[in-house]
Amino acid sequence: MAENRLQKAIDALKESGVRITPQRHAVLDYLMESVIHPTADDIYKALEGKFPNMSVATVYNNLRVLRENGLVRELTYGDSSSRFEVNLTDHYHIICESCGKIVDFHYPSLDEVESLAEKVTGFEVSHHRMEVYGNCEDCKHVEANTH
Repeated sequence: MAENRLQKAIDALKESGVRITPQRHAVLDYLMESVIHPTADDIYKALEGKFPNMSVATVYNNLRVLRENGLVRELTYGDSSSRFEVNLTDHYHIICESCGKIVDFHYPSLDEVESLAEKVTGFEVSHHRMEVYGNCEDCKHVEANTH
């Protein structure tokens, strides 16, 4: 299943004229397999053994190319580091206020909110994002044991 998704993403990049370097392939593959919404540094650390000559700048450059081609989404909330995910389905995020973990959850898209915002403000809406905050199971457990 994941291999099929990866191949579709690679085909889409090729159609856009993007060269598929081994590093770009590895970054995309790592993101597709990841559930942790990794930072660029996480990706670099995970791949440096396989690509000893790859720099953090190479990872950032590849993420930029993948983002510009609509395959990767940059998440700029939670802690101060941008996190990245493969941009395949519409979903929302819940973020732990203690450890910064970001978890996907699916809910019907709030298109009516965009529509109302356009009507009320006259803006042309391009997109929206919603995040929910709280404490994850692990942090709740730690907190309960320290009181």
